[in-house]
Amino acid sequence: MVLENFDIIEGYVSKHFHVEGFHSTKEGSFFVVNDYHADEFSQLVHEMDEIGYIPFMEPYNGFYRIGIAEKPERGKSNIGINILLFVATIATTLYAGYTFGGEKIWDAVAFSAAIIAILGTHETAHFAAARKHGVDATLPYFVPAPTLIGTFGAVINVKSPIPTKNALFDLGFSGPVAGIIVAVPVLIMGIMLSSVIPAKAGALTFDPPLLMSIFIYLLLPPIPAGYGLNLHPVAFAGWVGIIVTMLNLMPVAFLDGGHISRSLFDEGIHKVISILGIAVTLILGWIPMAILMFVVLFATKRHPGALDNVSGITKWRKFMAVFVLLVFILCLSPVPGGSL
Repeated sequence: MVLENFDIIEGYVSKHFHVEGFHSTKEGSFFVVNDYHADEFSQLVHEMDEIGYIPFMEPYNGFYRIGIAEKPERGKSNIGINILLFVATIATTLYAGYTFGGEKIWDAVAFSAAIIAILGTHETAHFAAARKHGVDATLPYFVPAPTLIGTFGAVINVKSPIPTKNALFDLGFSGPVAGIIVAVPVLIMGIMLSSVIPAKAGALTFDPPLLMSIFIYLLLPPIPAGYGLNLHPVAFAGWVGIIVTMLNLMPVAFLDGGHISRSLFDEGIHKVISILGIAVTLILGWIPMAILMFVVLFATKRHPGALDNVSGITKWRKFMAVFVLLVFILCLSPVPGGSL
């Protein structure tokens, strides 16, 4: 905090809360107040934003503490980059679908459209949730890549703090749920387009997640011994959508599941749950992703939670947290490997 602005900042804080004291620690400097009102804190956030500061509030030894951070400058987004990356991802996913589908152009088109629909819906839902809560966020950035699926996914860049735990939950919850809503009909269509063929030695095999197994059971007759399901590219895209949902829902650090976890629990419990999420990712065999999660958790700053870390989430959101946990369980899947 800039020293010469202390009196001004204290004036804003004391306007809304009864200040008990001011402390400086290794964690930073903060005001201690003895009361909490969500509306008053929301007003403080608005007023502090106008003079270039961001307040954040959390419980503290039977009281509450309000920390103050300088508002970072936000760079302007260049939508041209979003468009360029989107076009490049169309090209790389077309090539991936063309290769996977036995060099059939329409299968390539179907695969590309399915993958982009799932990823695009996922990130667009994040963007819509951010706009709903007044959080500054970019449009989705698609990430083209020379991989089996032609992409590393898509992301949005959140450029301003998240105001409340309800908003934090919504930002984490929105993407995976929207993505899986699109992935399920894609998966159903793909399973119906797939064919049962004799098992081939050396073919890549995998144990499907429970969600996929349910639809295979409902849509197809029993697969006889010595045979296997040859996935159509659209079914493969549906499976990718399930994996994307699973990995994003891992309750680790800044992942979508991490946002949900942090909206429900304090920082200490969230970190323990993050470690458990990394362990589950390792057990399932997604080693590179587990390593990335580990680096993000321990080599970056802590998850700050919402600016208002005092109020909880609504009952409806608690119910939806249980629903998301069910979706997560249905999507759990080990990494493909082995051969027939």
